[in-house]
Formats: sequence, C-alpha cells, structure tokens
Amino acid sequence: MSHSDYRPNLRPLGPPRGVSSVVGSHGIGASPGDKKSKNKSTRGKKKSIFETYMSKEDVSEGLKKGTLIQGALRINPKKFHEAFIPSPDGDRDIFIDGVVARNRALNGDLVVVKLLPEEQWKVIKPESNDKETEAAYESDLPEELCGHHLPQQSLKSYHDSPDVIIEAQFDDSDLEDGHGNTQNLLVDGVKKLSVGVHEKGKEDAGAPVKKDESTSMSQDIRALPEKSLQRSAKVVYILEKKHSRAATGFLKLLTDKNSELFRKYALFSPSDHRVPRIYVPLKDCPQDFVTRPKDYANTLFICRIVDWKEDSNFALGQLAKSLGQAGKIEPETEGILTEYGVDFSDFSSEVLECLPQGLPWTIPPYEFSKRKDLRKDCVFTIDPSTARDLDDALSCKPLTDGNFEVGVHIADVSYFIPEGSDLDRVAAARATSVYLVQKVVPMLPRLLCEELCSLNPMTDKLTFSVIWTLTPEGKILSEWFGRTIIRSCTKLSYEHAQSMIESPTEKIPGKELPPVSPEHDSEEVHQAVLNLHGIAQQLRQQRFVDGALRLDQLKLAFTLDHETGLPQGCHIYEYRDSNKLVEEFMLLANMAVAHKIYRAFPEQALLRRHPPPQTKMLSDLVEFCDQMGLSMDFSSAGALNKSLTQTFGGDKYSLARKEVLTNMCSRPMQMAHYFCSGLLQDRAQFRHYALNVPLYTHFTSPIRRFADVLVHRLLAAALGYRERLDVEPDALQKQADHCNDRRMVSKRVQELSTGLFFAVLVKECGPLESEAMVMGVLNQAFDVLVLRYGVQKRIYCNALALRSHHFQKVGKKPELTLVWEPEDSEQEPAKQVITIFSLVEVVLQAEATALKYSAVLKRPGTNSLLGQEEATAAASAEEPDDG
Repeated sequence: MSHSDYRPNLRPLGPPRGVSSVVGSHGIGASPGDKKSKNKSTRGKKKSIFETYMSKEDVSEGLKKGTLIQGALRINPKKFHEAFIPSPDGDRDIFIDGVVARNRALNGDLVVVKLLPEEQWKVIKPESNDKETEAAYESDLPEELCGHHLPQQSLKSYHDSPDVIIEAQFDDSDLEDGHGNTQNLLVDGVKKLSVGVHEKGKEDAGAPVKKDESTSMSQDIRALPEKSLQRSAKVVYILEKKHSRAATGFLKLLTDKNSELFRKYALFSPSDHRVPRIYVPLKDCPQDFVTRPKDYANTLFICRIVDWKEDSNFALGQLAKSLGQAGKIEPETEGILTEYGVDFSDFSSEVLECLPQGLPWTIPPYEFSKRKDLRKDCVFTIDPSTARDLDDALSCKPLTDGNFEVGVHIADVSYFIPEGSDLDRVAAARATSVYLVQKVVPMLPRLLCEELCSLNPMTDKLTFSVIWTLTPEGKILSEWFGRTIIRSCTKLSYEHAQSMIESPTEKIPGKELPPVSPEHDSEEVHQAVLNLHGIAQQLRQQRFVDGALRLDQLKLAFTLDHETGLPQGCHIYEYRDSNKLVEEFMLLANMAVAHKIYRAFPEQALLRRHPPPQTKMLSDLVEFCDQMGLSMDFSSAGALNKSLTQTFGGDKYSLARKEVLTNMCSRPMQMAHYFCSGLLQDRAQFRHYALNVPLYTHFTSPIRRFADVLVHRLLAAALGYRERLDVEPDALQKQADHCNDRRMVSKRVQELSTGLFFAVLVKECGPLESEAMVMGVLNQAFDVLVLRYGVQKRIYCNALALRSHHFQKVGKKPELTLVWEPEDSEQEPAKQVITIFSLVEVVLQAEATALKYSAVLKRPGTNSLLGQEEATAAASAEEPDDG
C-alpha cells in the first residue's frame, strides 16, 4: 500500500473504527507514555480507550467454564475494522467489530474473547450481497490438497517446493494454499497483498465511524431468523503474541506543529492497515527528517511496536531500519520477511561449528557397517531444474516374478544435527525453509542444504529409505525401513522425466539428458522412470477411488532477468505426470512412516492431520451451488473430487468454470496441522481429510522442514537405531505448534513474494490483458479470476466508463447490468450483463502508487480477444509460454 493512502489525519485525532467519538480524541495532547494528560479539557487522568486485560487466573477459569473462548485472530485485510476468530464448534466465525473490541491484539495473535450480549451481535442482512461474514482468509489449503512440487525460479535457481508431495494443494503442504497470484492467492483475502488490490474506501484509522450496513443494529433482534445473527465478541486477553510486532511503512511528521508530541515524535504509518499507526521517537529518525520530510516520502522503514497503552489510539514504537526505496524488489522483500518474523540472518559461528569441519567430508567407514549399501543400485533424483536441496531419490528394480522393488531414499539430515546443539535449536526455531520467487531463506546452513545432505549425483550419500515390494498395480507385498547409503546415478529435472514418460519406446538422445554415471546408462534410468510412472498411475487412480480430494489451483512461475533480477514474464505452472509420479511415492512413504512411528510410539508420534471443511462456510457453498444449478456433492472429500472432475466438460469455458469453482471450494478448507498423537484422544481426529487416510506425517523433506527431522528421529528410535526420544508429549506438541505457525508464515511470505513480483511485472511490462471469469457479483463491483495469471481482482463500477449500472437478483442469482458510455455520440450505449461465471476481458494496469495494480473491464467490442461463442472462449489452460 502506498503511504499516500494514509494521510495521518491527525487533526484532533478522530477515533479509530469502532471507537465511539466520545472517547476518540483522548490521548492526543500528552506524550504517548504519560499517564497524566497535559490537556486541560480532560482534567487529570486520560480516559482509557481500551479495556484492561483480565488476569491470567480469571482467564484460565473462564476458559475452563466455557464463558471465554480462545482462538487465533484474523483481521480482514480489506476491511481492517473487522476481525474474526474461528468458532470452536466449526460453525460461523465469531465476529470482533472495531479496533476497541480488538483490544490491541494484532493479526495472528492467540486471543481470549468474551461474547457480547446477544443484542450487540452482528446482523447479517439476507440481501447483503457482499457476504463478508467470515474473515477474508489468506490462502489456506494443505499442500496435500494441492500439489507438491511448485516451480521455484530464481536467478541462482532454487527449489520452490521441494517436497515432492505437493501435499495437497498448496505449498506443498498444507491445505495450505492454493492459488495463483501469489502462488496461491486463495481467497479473496488475498487481496491484502501489499501489491495491491484496489482498496476502495480504505478507512483512515482516524476517520469518523460509519457503521457497516451489516453490523449490529438496535432493532428487536428476537424478531430475526437465527441464521441472520453472527456471534460477536471482544478481546479480553492475549494468550500469545504471534504477530511479530514489526511493520513496514512510511514516516510522517505530526500535523500539529505546536504540540509537545511534535517535538518528540514522528508518526509511522504502516503499509498494512491492520497494524496501528505508531509514534516513533524523533531521535530514531534520520537527522534531517524534520527539516526535509519530503526526501523520505518514498523510503520504506521497518518499525517495531514496543508498547500500546490503554489510553492511546496509537502504539509506541522504535524505528528498526531504513530498507530503501518503496516498490523495489529487495527492500520490499526484506520488509515482508521482517514483518512475518522470518530469520534471514547469517548462521552464527556457534551454529557453523556444529558442522563437519574437515572438508571435503567423507562418510566415516563405521557407517558402512550400520547401513544397507545401495550404491550399486540405479537410484536417481527428479526435481525442479533449479533445485539445489535434493532431499529425495527414487529407485525401481524389476524382480523376476514381474513385481518391483521400489525405494524412496530421503537425505539422512538428522545424522548431521546433534540433538540439543546450537544447530538443532536454530533449525527448530526456523522450522522451515522459506521459498521466495528469487531466493530461498534456508532452514539449515548451505553446506548441509546444498552439499552434505543434498542427494547430488555420483557422490556417496547417507539416506533413510523406505523400500517396498510392489505389484505393477501398486499393491504393497512387503515394506522395509532402514538407514542406507546411496549413490545417485543422475539428477533428472521434471522436464527430463516428462520427456521419458512421453517417449516410452524411443531412446532419448544423450545430449537432451543430464550425465549418467558409468555404472548405469540412460536406458536403464528411462525404463525405471516408465515403471515408476506405471505404478504411480495405479496408486493415484486407487487413491481417488478411495476418496481423496485434490484442488489444483493456478500457480504462477516467473522468468527473471539475470542482470536485474526483475521479472520478464510469467506463466501458469503446469503440473504434469512427472510431478505426479514423484508425489505418489512421497505420499506412500509419508503414510508408511506415519503407521510405523504411531505403532511404536502411540503417545509420542508426530503426525499430520487435516480437519474437514468448516461447516458454516461449506453450507454457504452448498447453497450457492444450488442457486447456480450446479450438481455438486459435498458429502465427503471423494464426492467433492468426483463432482469437480465429472461435472465439467473439457472445453475452455468449462475448464474456466471448474477453475472458479475449485477456488470457491478451497475457501471452507482448513489448514492441515502437525500434532502429537498422545495429546489427541479421539482417533477419528487423526484423519487427513484431503488424502482421506487415517494416518499421515511428513518424512520426505528434512532439508527444508524441521517436522521431518523430528519424524526421522522417531523412525530411528522405532527401528532401534537410537534410544527413545526424551521428550514429553506436551513438549512435542509445542514443537508441532511452532512448526504449524512457521509453515503458515512461510506460505504467506511465498504468496506475498509472488504478489510482489507480479505487481512489478504489471508495472514493468503492463498493461496486461487476459480473459477472466466472474466469481462474485456485488452491487457496485464484481470479483474475477484472471485466467491467464491466476490472480483474483475486484473490479469497481466507478472505475469504468459507464453511463449507469444496475444491480438486481434474478431469482437468487445476483446480476449487474453495465451501460457503457458510447465512444461517439452516434452510437447506442452498449449494455453488458455481469453474472457469476460470465466471461469478460480485463486489463491489469499499474497505479501511481509504488506497487498497486488494478483490474478494469475492457469495453465490449474493442479488439475483442474472445470469440463470440462463450463456450470456446475462456482461456484457463494456456500453454505456459503464452504468459
């Protein structure tokens, strides 16, 4: 967001949203830390704006009794006065209206709330077509839902989602995400990207309060049907400050030059409207800031909140550093990382001292006696072409009886991380590598990620393997787990493996393939890939027959200029058979290990569960599909998958409609979570909804996920390689919670990085044209999924050259009629009717502000990209090079 959007509006400070104007202007005459007001009108003590937090004792008592509720706070990025916490019973979210009710909690914090009396609950008008009764989620899909190996492009070339599991939809992990603009711009909420969504009517925190049309009203509540009320609450305690308390933004002078504050403080205006404005001491600011404030108008700073008192609308903070010019990739990236608390510092000397010192390192001779030696086997890796951290390899040996010995070999990372060491502590704290468009912030030092642990070809490597005897149909006849040593014979990219799959009978010329070690040849590798592909197809088909769900959403990949690092172009990443091949065997290994460690340690296994969709959001979606005449079955994951794959034809219009529906289906989905088996009594809750399996974990990506390192230790203990883990279930659950938090952060950061690069692309190469499909219709605007780029945008009627527009419901379907101003007076005005699933043409264009871009509708009939026939017109499946 640009600083120009938020004039401090410090006249007499108006109250923030949701603050009654009686309270509003307190706290302005005094220095932010003073308890006494120097402002005569308030006489003596300043009145509080916020309630004092409850005591710890009262909070734990209230939580036990059920009079208080705890949950993670989500603040709507588009309407920052609205916040929500999930309802413990899976019903509609609990609503928290305004800054005062939020009581100084920030997005992501774990808060305790108290329900307000029923007459103060939010009223949802049935006719309010702007149904924002849930927090706008940022993207939330589990990777297992989505697809694992995402592209990672980078100047130096890194792996984006190195886990080949795509775990479900998102990053590769957790229902975590699924959508495209930013890798997975899943929900509307994504519009929060600093890159900018057209943010109409952004309220200034100091603007007078206008109640939202759907908030509480003093009519007789009892006369309303039950479903039109949303439980509302206020925050009474912050259990855990999960938000980093850091923000990027811009510095401004206070407006009242005569106030005492003006001499001591500047005003920091965060780019993220969900963070309050902050007083920072002038002594922290650049020396000439007071005399030359305009010189800093476009400089991005980082500020940390130090305190936020009950009697002040604004927080107190410290300026941490100046990042550089707003809108530039590196300063913006550093801002994103800092805001989300990602540790991107260099590893300390204490950490580096934990690594093997005598290089080049070789495997100690005694390890050979403790491991199965697979160095003569034909083992190989398949990864994105740019990947450097290769944590998984595959092998497939035909047996004389027609079956196959198939191995998944994972880097033995835990060998290099002594428990309790500085390296162990830092890896546990980082918990995950963070994949940005242009680089990776690694969980482990590069020596481990890229050399010692990475399964690079033609070098001996320590691995942890799962080896099965499988029939050609993928039936498991036997399985073995153990520590091994491999020597990968070649490093294939997904493209190499794909060309092998597509040429089953022809030999691929050597120059088109990477080098293969002399003990093996490319034909042997080619045959192994074909055999694995055949088994993977059977495994996959069986998984979907057994009721798995996959929500593939459009994901963006960029090509970057080697010199400048700027994006030159982008395309929708294509998820092909080679990706699916790797994914199937990673899923199989993760499931096998989950069963093994749970059998060995029923109280102490680190597993991964995926709860079913939120019931209220799901029933809203069911109702929507009924209104639209779509026969969708939401009764189970498998039923939904079947509906999505069978309801739609293969023509472009149908594919676009499927894309929109997939996007909508991802919204009620919840995140997948790591958990400790001993702390969840109900075995039914262990299930993974998207994969539709009883037990699941993460074992296959220990170079980039700490959860997998813990699972490797558990597996080693289960196999008798080491003593049992000395960790109580409570402590393991704490680690699981931390892994969940950091995983979610890494997904958000990945999305924001994609959003940043896309905004820069629009600025550098725009305007960009694309077909789009309408996803939602409001009375003054409509939402579209931009098919060529997988981004969602809201298009506002007042930004178009319209003579008029008219909203109506036809039956239950919303419809917006646009009447275009004719280009010359001779013509009749053109009419255009916008309904859900309409195909339209849009133009994405940069705005004056650093990194904002907006979408506008192309006037009908101007150099139409679309054919006349709707059914042949939507482009959801462009070839990547079209981007």
